[in-house]
Amino acid sequence: MSVLSASVAGLDGSALEKVLGPVETARGLPNAAYIDPAVFAVEQERVFARNWACIGFAKDLPNAGDLKPIELFGRPMLMVRDGKGQVRVFENVCRHRGMTLVDAPRHCNGLIRCPYHSWSYDLEGALRATPHVGGPGQNSHPEVKREELGLFALRSHVWMDLVFVNLSGQAPDFETHIAKLDRRWREFARQPLHHGGADSSTRFDLKTNWKLAVENYCESYHLPWVHPGLNSYSRLEDHYNIVEPGAFSGQGSRVYNPQLGSRGERFASFADLSAQWDHGAEYASLFPNVLLGVHKDHFFALMLEPVAPDRTIEHLELYYADPAMLADGMAEMRRHNTAMWRQVFLEDVFVVEGMQRGRHAAGFDGGKFSPVMDAPTHCFHEWVARQLLEELPPGHNRRAAV
Repeated sequence: MSVLSASVAGLDGSALEKVLGPVETARGLPNAAYIDPAVFAVEQERVFARNWACIGFAKDLPNAGDLKPIELFGRPMLMVRDGKGQVRVFENVCRHRGMTLVDAPRHCNGLIRCPYHSWSYDLEGALRATPHVGGPGQNSHPEVKREELGLFALRSHVWMDLVFVNLSGQAPDFETHIAKLDRRWREFARQPLHHGGADSSTRFDLKTNWKLAVENYCESYHLPWVHPGLNSYSRLEDHYNIVEPGAFSGQGSRVYNPQLGSRGERFASFADLSAQWDHGAEYASLFPNVLLGVHKDHFFALMLEPVAPDRTIEHLELYYADPAMLADGMAEMRRHNTAMWRQVFLEDVFVVEGMQRGRHAAGFDGGKFSPVMDAPTHCFHEWVARQLLEELPPGHNRRAAV
């Protein structure tokens, strides 16, 4: 039985339960899952806060003392590169009066200073300075115990340069969460990644629900009609489904042709790859909000930032196997690679925005899956439905003080 509030119009247990079970008989998620603000609000806790969600990229913090503020559903967070090179994530508020600590990416000299009353924290989140807290010239007070007033730390982990957080504090260890994909892509996950720089970053602002971006990405069924250029050399019949219930889904291609530069140059390949990657590539949607692609010569990640039921921002970043690929002489090839992927994702815009408009059709019942072609999409639908049907765990607590 559904445990959603009755106020979540159009989304009850029976609608969600139709999503569960074999792909041959299941229905898709109902319209309300894409257009109802109440459902979007429920997802913030049951889908995102309860699981490991991606909030950013470690490459944006190259040096110790680098800070980057992040918001997810309005929740202020601060990514910090500490003195040991570790990326930490804190709530971006001072323990004194709740003032936002950092409002734009910047570098600090080792102390994160609140602009309101100058309470200051080190890069590990400990409170180090409380000027005039006991009166003018008195920088301490027995009732202000600094050791108890560190920044609120969020559970975080960096994997393949992606920064993940668990806001509830209740998810399994990240290693458990990522184990199946980490094993599948172990040849890539164990190697250093080198971000391609400014010409390897792209942002898309889409008029669609975040889930439609995931669904479209994880299946190859649409290739002949939406991506004719890509389908001309990596055909529909060259693809296979990837289905890992409760974790990720996607597609693989047996025909990946690395691009050549104008003089026959190639991007360097990752080291010690097995033969499957000579001409193969895989694309996985890691639930809830990361879309990933691995190839012998580059890796990309799309982070989905849900803004509203009908708005999603995609952040695309491309990485290479060898730092030599970042040289000026490779700039043309990097730009070409970014432009190629940008074109592919732009071709998807009319699809995800068209499906979003279609979710306002009262007669649409979630749709019928192709038992052969839609297994990855159904895998994701089933995962979302189960998240929405489950109660929040006891002791739900999304933060802990340093």
